[in-house]
Amino acid sequence: MSERIAIVTGAARGIGAGTAIRLAADGMAVAVLDLNEADCAATVKEIENAGGKALAVGADVSKTDQANAAVERVAAELGEPTVLVNNAGITRDAMLFKMTDEQWDAVIAVNLRGPFLMTRAVQKYMSEQKWGRIVNISSSSALGNRGQANYSATKAGIEGFTKTLAKELGKFGITANAVAPHFIATDMTANMAVKLKMSFEDLVETYKKQIPVNRVGQPADVAAAVSFLVGEDAGFVSGQVLYVAGGPLC
Repeated sequence: MSERIAIVTGAARGIGAGTAIRLAADGMAVAVLDLNEADCAATVKEIENAGGKALAVGADVSKTDQANAAVERVAAELGEPTVLVNNAGITRDAMLFKMTDEQWDAVIAVNLRGPFLMTRAVQKYMSEQKWGRIVNISSSSALGNRGQANYSATKAGIEGFTKTLAKELGKFGITANAVAPHFIATDMTANMAVKLKMSFEDLVETYKKQIPVNRVGQPADVAAAVSFLVGEDAGFVSGQVLYVAGGPLC
């Protein structure tokens, strides 16, 4: 297999960083993309220290010009991308009656518009090469979650977006799948503990009791699922949503 070029958004930390590092270990050259290029340095350094190839890219994925420019830069400096992991996401949690227009719009922009813009920019390279892998990071919140009307809406939307991509792009040798994690120990879930006015350790223990495998997830768990879906052996898997949740959610 010739070297694949991957773009992972929201890759400065958490699930994105874990995924970028895993794909580099799999032999891909990885564009580590986040809002601020400087924040990507640690992920890039870890990849390079392990002998991999990485490029830090700063971009706001919700802005058309920045998304397009980021993809063009990757193509010019790293190579034409044929793997895209749309991981960048934010939360602005509030109960519906307290949720502001700004909270709604911010989450929609990053979590739903961002994957659309990045996928539209990257798919031309995939179509030209007749090979591509798109993985969108959804969430168990796609099933509905109290206080997350905006976030849940974007994650449910991502799953519909994924299935549509699979139908539209399959004839070009491109697959599209989604990975939907449950509780993963990251900065985002640590912030959840702060909002709930409890320690992160107590929050982890609360979730552990609800998860059949008796532990919370780690970024590496999500990265392993992504690794399979972007690999050569997953060419007949498309339009699927894989819940990485430690057990059934119903």
